[in-house]
Amino acid sequence: MKTVFSYIKPYKWPAMIALMLMLIELFVELVQPLIIAKIINDGILQGNTGVIGQWGIIMFGLAGVALVSGITNSYFSAHTAQSFSYDLRNALFRKIQSFTMATYLKFPTSSLITRLTSDITQVQSVLFMSLRIMLRAPLSVIGGITMAFFVNAKMAMFLLIGAPFLLIFLVVMVKKGVTYFSVVQFRLDRVNRVLQESLQGIRLVKAYMRGQYEATRFSKVASNLQIDTVKALRTMELIMPVLTLIMNFSLLAVLWFGSVEVRSGEAQVGDLVAIVNYTMRVTGAFSMFAFIIIAFARAKASAERMEEILLIEEGTEEKAGVQEFEASKRGTVSFRNVTFRYPNTNADVLSNVSFSVSQGEKLAIMGATGAGKSTLLNLIPRFYDVTGGEVYVNGRNVQAWDLDVLREMIGFVPQQSMLFTGSIFNNVRWGKQEAELEEVQVAAAQAQIHGAVESFPDAYDTRVGQKGVNLSGGQKQRLSIARALIRKSTILILDDSTSALDVKTEAALWEALAKEQATMLVVTQKVRTARDADKILLLDEGQVVGFGTHEQLLRTSTLYEKIVASQQEVE
Repeated sequence: MKTVFSYIKPYKWPAMIALMLMLIELFVELVQPLIIAKIINDGILQGNTGVIGQWGIIMFGLAGVALVSGITNSYFSAHTAQSFSYDLRNALFRKIQSFTMATYLKFPTSSLITRLTSDITQVQSVLFMSLRIMLRAPLSVIGGITMAFFVNAKMAMFLLIGAPFLLIFLVVMVKKGVTYFSVVQFRLDRVNRVLQESLQGIRLVKAYMRGQYEATRFSKVASNLQIDTVKALRTMELIMPVLTLIMNFSLLAVLWFGSVEVRSGEAQVGDLVAIVNYTMRVTGAFSMFAFIIIAFARAKASAERMEEILLIEEGTEEKAGVQEFEASKRGTVSFRNVTFRYPNTNADVLSNVSFSVSQGEKLAIMGATGAGKSTLLNLIPRFYDVTGGEVYVNGRNVQAWDLDVLREMIGFVPQQSMLFTGSIFNNVRWGKQEAELEEVQVAAAQAQIHGAVESFPDAYDTRVGQKGVNLSGGQKQRLSIARALIRKSTILILDDSTSALDVKTEAALWEALAKEQATMLVVTQKVRTARDADKILLLDEGQVVGFGTHEQLLRTSTLYEKIVASQQEVE
């Protein structure tokens, strides 16, 4: 929790002001029983109305001070808690953005979402309550008992009878609470994951009429969450009756012994009233502990989950490379005996892969599903680091480049077209934030989507639904390509990004891209696309089984010959 709560340091002064105001409120609460005792002993029992009026005015004045302190405390507490959660949420998000792909895949997306939302809310709430009311409970107990001893030490002794038992009991319950609520937050991760998957695949769910199945699956994980939450809360609910039982025994002891003291003349009625008042306040403070422990246990479990993210050192992208190089206008790529396997797996996805692409060349990458085509492309911008061998860009090992500079030279179009909620203009400009409308239109024209966009009622201001739901597959692919083209990168990577385009549109696209003079690496399943490439890289089970032009592979590769024959037969 130390790392998480270190984000409160910039707001230490508002937090200290809030604590000071809370102490003022507490002081007034602890002084009031003394004033009541004074009014009873020196005013009511003596028939002195002047004393009653004098101390009554003082008590009302202190109540006003407590009211103002409480209102001001709420402002500073809310400011501190909200600012703390804002900084913590940003820090978590930046940390997640710095993860390598290998590290990112260790955490389910649903778990990361829960940590950025529910977990932060739990900790934020505890911080606010700590500054507003939570610290008042233990201080009320300590202050109440201390003031009770100040009034009458004999009667106050009965308040300490159950203290050791309560302390041991509360420590045990805190440990149990942290364990139980860690499980609850894990169950919440599972609920979020099932919900996310179901909503993302809603079309598929409806197409296969699997709504009832998804409802049953969600009900199962929601039931697990309910069971573990009830178990945790039920355990925590034991705190309240146990605390109340012990404190009520103490209160009865105070009343019994106090009445004896009053009858014998060793104590005044006002003293007994003050002691009873303090006992009630201590009992009320202990009653708050049930609520406090539940909140603290949940917050501690959440803080540990967030700290797991914040303390990750290995597995983050180092922005600075070994050497400083400026972005180059050239775009050569070379693989030298590259081997790669994904973390925590035993099989190599790529094995001893070697090839080179010169400036301005177009390389078509072909192979069966699972041959390693997308994995190969992911090694160029260093989404993953190679297990063995080296990858070179412009004659330098990619691990020597500053990541920002390296990726600035690369335009990347993933296999799955990803569009963001917003306008078409902003989706294309996402590749170059300072781009003007004219640049966006030029990139869209090169990607063969400008005409379609202009036909929309709002043209480039047309809103794109979640993941581009209101666009066709081909339109989404072309907008993704436009987003990469607007960067004017020297290396263009297209991971099977034209699969939804018709023959005429794809031919026009390649003709437009040829004018860019960018080095292109294109994953494709289409022989007609590969035929026009300068070179073709043929992969099979992670190994290079062919490298050359279309004509060369027809003569030397049986596998390529079969691919060509099968597509000609289909045509």
